[in-house]
Amino acid sequence: MNKKNKSEISTSLFWKILENGGSQGVQFIVSVLLARLLSPSEYGIVAIVLIFTTIANILVQNGFASALIQKFHADDLDFSSVLIFNVLLSLAIYILLFVGSPVIAGIYKNPELIDILRVMGIIILPGSIISIENSYVARNMKFKTLFIATFLSSVISGSVSVIMALEGAKVWALVFQQIVYYFALLIILGIGIKYFPGLKFSLERLKTMFAYGSKLLAASLIDTIFTNIHGLVIGKAYSEDMLGSFNRGEQFPKLVVSNLSSAIQSVLLPAMSKKQESKEDVKSLLMSSVRLSTFVVAPMMCGLAAVSDNLILLLLGEKWRIAIPFLQMMCFSYVFWPIHVSNLEALNAMGRSDIFLKLEIIKKILGIAILLIGIRYNVFVFVGLKAFSDLICAYINAAPNGKLLGYTLKEQSMDALNNFIPAIIMGIIIYIAGKHIGIGILSLLIQIVLGVIIYIALAVVMKNENFKMIVSKVR
Repeated sequence: MNKKNKSEISTSLFWKILENGGSQGVQFIVSVLLARLLSPSEYGIVAIVLIFTTIANILVQNGFASALIQKFHADDLDFSSVLIFNVLLSLAIYILLFVGSPVIAGIYKNPELIDILRVMGIIILPGSIISIENSYVARNMKFKTLFIATFLSSVISGSVSVIMALEGAKVWALVFQQIVYYFALLIILGIGIKYFPGLKFSLERLKTMFAYGSKLLAASLIDTIFTNIHGLVIGKAYSEDMLGSFNRGEQFPKLVVSNLSSAIQSVLLPAMSKKQESKEDVKSLLMSSVRLSTFVVAPMMCGLAAVSDNLILLLLGEKWRIAIPFLQMMCFSYVFWPIHVSNLEALNAMGRSDIFLKLEIIKKILGIAILLIGIRYNVFVFVGLKAFSDLICAYINAAPNGKLLGYTLKEQSMDALNNFIPAIIMGIIIYIAGKHIGIGILSLLIQIVLGVIIYIALAVVMKNENFKMIVSKVR
């Protein structure tokens, strides 16, 4: 792979990470403000609704949108055909959600869910068009434009939700945060990319993409349902308060990892797809992704787990104390996420969505078995077993690339372990330091600064290539 291609990929990855980091950074600040104004049960109600709208969005946004990125030559007719199909599908799904909302409200014995589902479900419609815009962005590496659009949308929607919460809108502040964000992103991103496919439709074009897209859609749908089923179970089997606390605890590690994972998916898939005929190039990209992403994620997850009590109590307040153990367990879960995502994107890029789907089925059978065991105990055992299953699933995803690309489980484990070891050492030291210093802003700042210094020092001593590359890019 030549230096020009590597530079384009790394620059795109930089802008994609900045895009996610900027928008999610704003959303994080907004969520902290809202958490102080709202209760865990109000967060729990919206969390239930978000699960259903997320599943609906997967049906609309995944599959064909990813096929547009993977297809070697995708023209205006391909984009237009997928756009029309997505819009019609989103209308059909919204109608089903509208009609089915009383049933969902009945399951959770909360009539308030009916109106919330019907109003918040509107986000499915702009989401169907945004997915096409995102496919265009990914194919043309216009991630700087995406950064500006998502950042501005986050600021606008966040401001609206905080004002509504201050005015006493309660749960509706969270609902309109989502609605305003989607419509703002649709408009701003559309203006930024200056592209809208002509309204032409070809059933033949859809059929050619269906073989790849349908398997990926099925895999994404299975994964999304399973990822969110824990929230559905917690809300039903335990309480809405507990679901709200779980979501707040998961929010911190998820913010970091979803940022990086989305960047990996958006940049690596088109980059690997262009190199799909060369297994050596795909392997090289995969190896770099695993090494770089674990170098960044491992210290963040270990650090978050170590400062969890300080972080939750200072930012959210005493009423969210129950979220602390959830945060710690989910840090363990998300630390393996880069291995998940990088390996799956390599399979997608090589057009092996058949293997992708088989892996999802295997992981979900394992996950359901663990879920059925966990639900017999309290909510903390339930979430702890989920985190343990994520470790196993990371290496299930990695296994096929041992044969396909020659990047074995042992090699991947060693690449990850080189970053996990210094991160764990750093986490232990700042956890012990926090216990001696106590709770407070000064304590948290000392832990963060100490953690950064320790990890950088270990990276320098170990002559970590990822650290050298990051320093070079920042310069």
